Amino acid sequence: MRRNVLFIMCDQLRFDYLGCAGHKTLRTPNIDRLAARGVRFTNAYVQSTVCGPSRMSAYTGRYMRSHGSIQNGIPLRVGEPTLGDHLREIGVRCALVGKTHMTADEEGMRRLGIDRDSIIGVHVAECGFEPFERDDGLHPSSPYDPDPAYDAYLRQHGFDADNPWEHWANSGEGEDGEDFNGWLLVHADKAARIPEEHSETPYMTRRAMRFIEEAEAAGQSWCAHLSYIKPHWPYIVPAPYHAMYSRADVQPPIRSEAERLSPNPIYGAFQQERYSRNFSRDEARETVIPCYMGLIKQIDDQLGVLFAFLEERGLFDNTMIVFTSDHGDYLGDHWLGEKYMFHDVSVKVPMIVYDPSPEADATRGQIRDELVEMIDLAPTFLDYLGGAPKPHILEGRSLLPLLRAQAPIAWRGHAISEYDFGADMARLRLDVPLDRCRLYMITDGRHKLVHGEAIPPMLFDLASDPQELHDIGTDPAAATIVERLRLELFRWLAAPHTRITVPDEWFTGDDDKMRHFDPLVAPGVLIGYWDEAELAEQREARRAWLERNAKG
Repeated sequence: MRRNVLFIMCDQLRFDYLGCAGHKTLRTPNIDRLAARGVRFTNAYVQSTVCGPSRMSAYTGRYMRSHGSIQNGIPLRVGEPTLGDHLREIGVRCALVGKTHMTADEEGMRRLGIDRDSIIGVHVAECGFEPFERDDGLHPSSPYDPDPAYDAYLRQHGFDADNPWEHWANSGEGEDGEDFNGWLLVHADKAARIPEEHSETPYMTRRAMRFIEEAEAAGQSWCAHLSYIKPHWPYIVPAPYHAMYSRADVQPPIRSEAERLSPNPIYGAFQQERYSRNFSRDEARETVIPCYMGLIKQIDDQLGVLFAFLEERGLFDNTMIVFTSDHGDYLGDHWLGEKYMFHDVSVKVPMIVYDPSPEADATRGQIRDELVEMIDLAPTFLDYLGGAPKPHILEGRSLLPLLRAQAPIAWRGHAISEYDFGADMARLRLDVPLDRCRLYMITDGRHKLVHGEAIPPMLFDLASDPQELHDIGTDPAAATIVERLRLELFRWLAAPHTRITVPDEWFTGDDDKMRHFDPLVAPGVLIGYWDEAELAEQREARRAWLERNAKG
């Protein structure tokens, strides 16, 4: 039986804004049913809290420090192996439907003489995916997606404008025709102009189903990356979703006045950003969050359509399904907007994995608290689809042992995320040199440390302070914990995966020979021998070893 993967990623969806995650009023029955058929991981961490680097980690299975795309707009370099590369090697068609936030390494392609429009050039420019339908939003001048098919679709259906994506799908209209620009938070309670069936989420769902139909008709094993650009801003949603939730559904903010009194300098710098100041106002939260919830509800409804499509075709029997997000959204928690720091509402994401294999029957509906990272998905897909492991390239770990309740295994003890604030106002506010702007988060599940060369440590005790309201990073009583986690971080930093051109077997393949004789004696490379007798002894050891192995 052919095997497939459906890799669903939302943009800026918090881990706690799902019914199955305990949200008090947001109903997500289709996502919840997927969790009941699979495993929901409650400690899934992204490798960066901004779209581009987080996604590049997902698509390469590698940490930000390894793949080098450290900020939105920084290309993923030519030659960096991706999920699409690994899956094509084993005959799997790997296609994108939606967003990647990928910036192509145009300079690298020119240097190597790679035509952007060639098959290789397209794969290099699109994170290794076949771009069945790319849609990054921000039309029409987006450097990521300068010629979106969705704009053409809107025009074909009579929704014309200089920027139909913004004018129709991401803005509203007043009774007298006035424009309610969806970029402005004040208009989040308005209905988007676009009829719901023509908005981005249903459109992209239909395109995913079209790809699956095409791949199935061709008898191909496939990996479909359905990458929704919502509930990411602009915060505006079409009717009826704009009115499904109200201020009464807005949960109290996770924050305390103490967080503003003497914050860590980097934390204080991000509190000063315009988006943080506005989201710290109750009026902004009460206007935006009902819309945010409506966007999530629309995604859940569309997943109901998609899952019914799969059921009708029997594809739940051979398709692994993953539902996740590239990062969260502060929404005013901790006096912040956007996503750039490392509180759980930003760095932790929903992660639901459905494995159709009979071996996974014992774990269906389980909730697991192992430390899972976004880079685990690429090796999981490769493992599920029958590919050989590539630990010299992929820094993540296959989740199949957790999904299939295999014998107890030694799982990772830490999860790590990174962020480079060199492109943020925080660098200027703190007057930090560009080469000292890297931030690291490491957590062992009990404590979380945020480390940066230019800042004091931030530390949270997740057991006694699960909402992360009390930074104890400079508390002398916590010094040993800070030092322990910092040492673990430095060990991780000292072992980057830079050797990707040869597998581990390049080193270990001769281990058995080396235990019995010097393998260098075979090709005639004679280094360090004293005399003919010593050389003859090694040659005899080699002959005897070969004879033993020939006999089996």
